Amino acid sequence: MVQNRSKLIKLLIGNLSNSIVHSILEKSLIDELHASRYREESLNSLTLAKKYRDKINPTSESLPNKDIEDIRSTIKQKVNLELNLRIKKGYTNISIDLVDQGVEITLKKLKISQ
Repeated sequence: MVQNRSKLIKLLIGNLSNSIVHSILEKSLIDELHASRYREESLNSLTLAKKYRDKINPTSESLPNKDIEDIRSTIKQKVNLELNLRIKKGYTNISIDLVDQGVEITLKKLKISQ
């Protein structure tokens, strides 16, 4: 069970990170065509993350504080890394300042943190 839980947490982190990255990229674009693609990708990743969250612990029960902090820090690290890579590739108008806010909102949406 512990191995499955660990794997589910990694999948949860990956999908939440992807969702946050795409929502930030969506906000950085003026072009509605590309923004809608980022919005769709963000929603798909968030839907998958919700499924993994339900498998880890029922949403009525909270995760242990240690897990919450590990998830939060890992997501922030992954999102910052990905956005910095996108900036190096030439993407513009990306606001790194939105990372902390995006992480907190997403964790609350999934009832991972209060």
